[in-house]
Amino acid sequence: MNTPSLEFLAESFLLGERIDLRGLELPERLATDPLTVRLGDGLAAIFRYGVVTFFDVPPEERRNFLERLQARTIQPLAEPETETITVRIDPEAREAILDSTLCLHDRSTERCQVVAGVLSKSVVLAVYERRVGENFQNLEPVARDLQQTGFSGRRSRELLRHIGRSLLSELRIVGRVEVADKPELTWDNPDLERLYARLADEFELRERYAVLERKLELTARTAQTVLDLLRHRHNIRLEWYIVILIVVEILLTLYDLFLRGA
Repeated sequence: MNTPSLEFLAESFLLGERIDLRGLELPERLATDPLTVRLGDGLAAIFRYGVVTFFDVPPEERRNFLERLQARTIQPLAEPETETITVRIDPEAREAILDSTLCLHDRSTERCQVVAGVLSKSVVLAVYERRVGENFQNLEPVARDLQQTGFSGRRSRELLRHIGRSLLSELRIVGRVEVADKPELTWDNPDLERLYARLADEFELRERYAVLERKLELTARTAQTVLDLLRHRHNIRLEWYIVILIVVEILLTLYDLFLRGA
């Protein structure tokens, strides 16, 4: 007799840049890295880089828990970014996404942690993809000016801000989220490693991260090029000021000598 299937939602919410969990009273803890707690019949995985993922948690209980976490979120988003997928527990099915539904052999905490890790990375990538896209659009007029006139009149402070945003995005993705790294709990468990690899492929984590890296690199390189041109123009202007001052000093000296000779 086959084991009956069980379906529920896995919902990932990016609340902000970081969640401060110090001193926060939490329900029963099931695991760490990520911190996973029981919520009623479901569970929640909390990531310090601002994401919480729920498994089979009723809307009211999820809403209450989100309110508690939002009060401890650093630089909260105006509207949380979300990623949702239906999960079906079926020991007979292949562990993969089939017809927009994720099939798992069981509902173990470890499997939920793997799924939570992939969903959290995907939702973070979605936000940074949008931010980098906005930076890209802001730098497009600069590149057009360079092509047409050889120089951009944008202020250096604005360009430095673009460089700062790009580098900060890359540091946050690589340093905090570790998009390109697989979770530690998969290292000694081939089943979990295969599950993570399949999900990472389904959500195209590596491909999206590679595209994001290229855009970040191009954004920083474009802004740096314009800054170099601005500095070069400033240096030329400064050199002309020095030349003019020298010429004026020479003329004043000649004038003084002329008056003395007269």
